[in-house]
Amino acid sequence: MVIQHKCNNCGADMIFNAETGMLYCESCGTNIDISQMNMEQQTQNTFNEFVSTASESTYDNDEATQYQCKNCGAVLITDNDTSATTCSFCGAAMILGDRLTGELAPTKVIPFTISKEQAQEAFKKWCKKGLLTPKGFMSANRIKSITGMYVPFWLFDLEGDGEYFSNCTKVRSYTQGDYRITETKHYDVYRHVNLHYNKIPVDASEKMDDLLMDKLEPFDYNNLQTFQTPYLSGYIAEKYNFTDEQLYPRVKQRTEEYMKDYVRDTMREYSSNTFVRQSVDIRPKNTYYTLLPVWMLCYNYEKNDYTFAMNGQTGKIVGKPPISKGKVFTLWGILGILLFVIVKVIAYLIGGVWL
Repeated sequence: MVIQHKCNNCGADMIFNAETGMLYCESCGTNIDISQMNMEQQTQNTFNEFVSTASESTYDNDEATQYQCKNCGAVLITDNDTSATTCSFCGAAMILGDRLTGELAPTKVIPFTISKEQAQEAFKKWCKKGLLTPKGFMSANRIKSITGMYVPFWLFDLEGDGEYFSNCTKVRSYTQGDYRITETKHYDVYRHVNLHYNKIPVDASEKMDDLLMDKLEPFDYNNLQTFQTPYLSGYIAEKYNFTDEQLYPRVKQRTEEYMKDYVRDTMREYSSNTFVRQSVDIRPKNTYYTLLPVWMLCYNYEKNDYTFAMNGQTGKIVGKPPISKGKVFTLWGILGILLFVIVKVIAYLIGGVWL
């Protein structure tokens, strides 16, 4: 079924407004506070939902399904990972309700707090900060596309017990007479820790680059909301491809690294630390299927496309811009000159003459 949220005042489509956090009617300006509405009210009169049944036509290997827009009657063909989109003909927001039920129903959502216009301006400012990016890239207005997308994540609550055996050293240097003495003391160090980690995010979409999604962290969970379909109105949303069980090995490895980093921090009094042996037991406590806001930007420069991602809540931008060979050459030239001057100064101070 297709869910389209309509305005009670004028009947026009309503979309989620990232700046106000409310459903907004662009036609008459009506705002509705989603957080104060319960699901029963949403499905009755408040949002006046228009629901249509999906067409029976599907494609080979469940690759796509067609839905009919209630606004204009156009048929929309989507792949099976899409759970919210917009009509290609009239632009109406379409939420594919049959892909948000049962095991596919998200538990939580972090709504967008950055609008499309704000995302564009923030990206332009970010480009100008690139020390080695080409001048044309920094000044050109070549955003090819910008898409607001709710990416499926699993949030993991975990508990970890760990025993760590390390060989640590303390190094002390001092002068005695004409000699410079370095003293190294060795210690066998033991740590036992019990740590709790809440809501470690792992993206569950096979379409998204895992490294890119990891770099978008952190998200502010103070704005974590119980999932409701109006948050998706006007945006694209994907359903998960991987279950929490399938992603557990990945989050377990990350948690092991977090625990090891914590133990390292407890050994800062030592000059060096080498882990000799460790025993770690990590146990999952809870998982939450959650949709997190991401702006995906495609930027065209010199006939090449560059993909960037922006955290739709915090504005953090990740991606690899092009590198200017000319700026790299100039930078190395400046560093070479500085190094030459430093060597000259040192030689003068030691020998009293210029080389």
